[in-house]
Amino acid sequence: MRKSVYKLIRNHNVSPVLFFLAISCCLVALGAAASVAETLDANLKTLQSVGNEGKGNPSAAVAWQEVADCKSDSIPTILSAIDGASPLSANWIRTAVDAIAGRSRKIPLEDLEVFLSDVRHDPRARRLAWELIQQRNPKRAETIISSMLDDPGVELRYDAVDRLIQKASQANEELAVNEILRKALDAARNVDQVKQITTALRKSGQIIDLQHHFGFLAGWYVAGPFDNTDGKGFATVYPPEENVDLQALYAGKGMQVLWHEFLTADPYGMVDINKAIPGPGDGLKEVVAYAFTTFTMPVGQEVEVRLGCKNAWKIWGNGSLLFERDEYHRGMRIDQYRIPFEMREGENTLLVKLCQDGQAKDWTKEWQFQLRLCDASGTPVLGSDRRPTPRHSEAEATHGELQIP
Repeated sequence: MRKSVYKLIRNHNVSPVLFFLAISCCLVALGAAASVAETLDANLKTLQSVGNEGKGNPSAAVAWQEVADCKSDSIPTILSAIDGASPLSANWIRTAVDAIAGRSRKIPLEDLEVFLSDVRHDPRARRLAWELIQQRNPKRAETIISSMLDDPGVELRYDAVDRLIQKASQANEELAVNEILRKALDAARNVDQVKQITTALRKSGQIIDLQHHFGFLAGWYVAGPFDNTDGKGFATVYPPEENVDLQALYAGKGMQVLWHEFLTADPYGMVDINKAIPGPGDGLKEVVAYAFTTFTMPVGQEVEVRLGCKNAWKIWGNGSLLFERDEYHRGMRIDQYRIPFEMREGENTLLVKLCQDGQAKDWTKEWQFQLRLCDASGTPVLGSDRRPTPRHSEAEATHGELQIP
């Protein structure tokens, strides 16, 4: 090794002192760069560990200042720390990036674009990368976002769909408007955007199948009521939890209980248990019901079960308890709960336990749920045995139900 070095010096007529001085400077620079990288990595780990109720905040404040003092070429590395971070930690990291970008004349736009194109990064971080590009090069940012209609990040997809909605509003011919809106609807995952698009399409006579668009499950078998006096039904194991036999006859609360097939025509898949159980009608209180369905998958796949329900509930997938909530009247919205479920190839089963408490006010009588299957971006997962959405008139489709004899 030593002979090779001296040969290099001799052949290039380089002073040994100057040569070794240059080598030493390079080594010092490399060491300094490694030290900076190690310090940044340690500070980012501190920010990632910030917990709720102030846990880790004093040390995070110190780490944040050091991260915020970094050069702008560190921004992609800092953004990558948002991957898997909690909302609180992500907020610390985001504000550090904002501080760097705010004081920097130049930021690494090409590196940010590479970061943005890597869908393995957290959608929040990728969205921030796009915002930084937009601030410095709006024209390039618009070109990028227009190609992100199918992006797995719902934040970026939202912006891409919004551009199409704006484009449709500027078009003059109805055919062109509908074509643009249909393209926007295919990509839309945000509920408010979907409502905006479908409202515009229906004005021109277009038929929209929202159950299909979102992946709501409309066909169920429902059994009830069982007893939930004083809330005891939530923990009580009734026969459907042990074995679902659609031909079985159960001893329910004050009556014999059978399974009844029920198909909702509600565009957002709302299943009204008061209407699904024949006979008693609205207003059943201190009761439990079960809703059961099957779902056939062409291939195995991990999905998200997204449930909306304002009362206490439990849900089983293929016989295994997936999740439960023993709370009442919390309000209800689409995708209120998101539950991972590994679905197998072929038939899968879903069983939902739905509890109703004893409160007697009118607004507490609602006993309903909605459930859809999708991937992490909200794209629906549709079974090969999906039943057609029942067709009602526009007025009936607001809250329509069909009970199958």
